[in-house]
Amino acid sequence: MAQPALGLLLQKLREGRGLSLRDLALLADIDHAYIYRLETGDKEAPSEEVLSKLVRALKPGKREAEMLRYVAGHTDTDAGLVAYVLQDPTVSIEVFSAAAGAVYRGNVRPDYPILIDRVRRIFGEEQTSG
Repeated sequence: MAQPALGLLLQKLREGRGLSLRDLALLADIDHAYIYRLETGDKEAPSEEVLSKLVRALKPGKREAEMLRYVAGHTDTDAGLVAYVLQDPTVSIEVFSAAAGAVYRGNVRPDYPILIDRVRRIFGEEQTSG
């Protein structure tokens, strides 16, 4: 089973702070096994209380905190898109959420830079990824 978007984002934020699962569990007052299950996809859609505890403990930037809340509520979000957006800090939460909501037909993997550029054009943003 592939890692879901929530799990990928949670793991990247945790590792970015240099925290182990147990460290994050202590800071957030959440069972480390539950955090592990969120990261692996065995559990999805945590409660608002759990999300708030994770955000407080992880101290992500505003965009990443909003992304975490978005993917928690949209379990079908493409993990590849999350990984791409994490690498490009110019992608706003509005562009991310619009791109994440795009529907794909067939089994062709989306081209994230093209998708982001299309959404930006729709929104009238001038900045494009290079």
